[in-house]
Amino acid sequence: MEDKKVAMKNFTEDEIKEYMKEIGEKAFRGSQIFSWIYKGAENFDDMKNIPKSLREKLEQNAYIGTLEQELKLESKIDGTKKYLFLLADGNIIETVMMDYGDRTTVCVTNQVGCRMGCNFCASTIDGLVRNLEPWEILDQIMQVQKDTGKRVSNVVMMGSGEPLDNFENSKKFLEIVNEENGLNLGYRHITLSTCGIVPKIYELADLEIPINLAISLHSPYDSIRKEIMPVAKSYTIDEIIKACRYYIKKTNRRITFEYSLIKGVNDSEKEADALAKLLKGMLCHVNLIPINKVDEREYEKPDKVYIYKFRDNLEKHNIPATVRISRGSDISGACGQLRRKYK
Repeated sequence: MEDKKVAMKNFTEDEIKEYMKEIGEKAFRGSQIFSWIYKGAENFDDMKNIPKSLREKLEQNAYIGTLEQELKLESKIDGTKKYLFLLADGNIIETVMMDYGDRTTVCVTNQVGCRMGCNFCASTIDGLVRNLEPWEILDQIMQVQKDTGKRVSNVVMMGSGEPLDNFENSKKFLEIVNEENGLNLGYRHITLSTCGIVPKIYELADLEIPINLAISLHSPYDSIRKEIMPVAKSYTIDEIIKACRYYIKKTNRRITFEYSLIKGVNDSEKEADALAKLLKGMLCHVNLIPINKVDEREYEKPDKVYIYKFRDNLEKHNIPATVRISRGSDISGACGQLRRKYK
């Protein structure tokens, strides 16, 4: 039934005002409705200063857009929270909230499943089911804020799915989440992670939105990258680096290169040297991620000594690098894994 209705959380404030005019109402009602949505109203009857006739009209033609919390797990180690949200079509998505004390970060999912096929990732095992709409990405943040009572300060688009494979909806989400009278989340507090869809990196750069871009690189060699990431068959590392340089020029933002360390695959000193040579002179940072164990895969993380040796090797070549500390290890498993087990 909701297919024919419009989702109000898919609109910016100006778009809701425009929608009001289209249905024969005064534009200022749009600002009132927008305000109610971001005060947490989940149905039109909560909007007390909206005339009953308009509320009834909205009920017939629109819906606000609210995810249903199906399950919440909380880490006993570090307080990380992992949510499963139920979508209207019965699909399940995951969202993770990490509390760092001085900031609260939410990792949002962008698609149900994923079609990128990266060998080390659980999210892609069942392939792509569908793209999320902008409101379905946005409401993950709103539901976490409602549940925790904390304002989300940072968002990472690093959950299930490839944001640049859902480009139009990701772009719209970025527009809505930045709305001054909405969540008002600054672009510099948002990171979008991609496995390297080159044409879309250029499109994103041309928008000149100063978000942070993270590239899943995982090897300085095309041959290795093709083995672990099917997308590498479409775009070479040189093409990705060229697109990244363009992105930096357009946005003046530092790029993060994510590098999942896999024992015996991409963790040698030779790889570290080649990676340093590849990134020399770029405004960038390397985030080293010891691989998470995925039941369906045989990959293992390197011993700690090799992880820190790899980092030290990069830093010796003046490439800033950090080792990502895994959070919520007692509740999460790999990204996408909980969703599959729950289903």
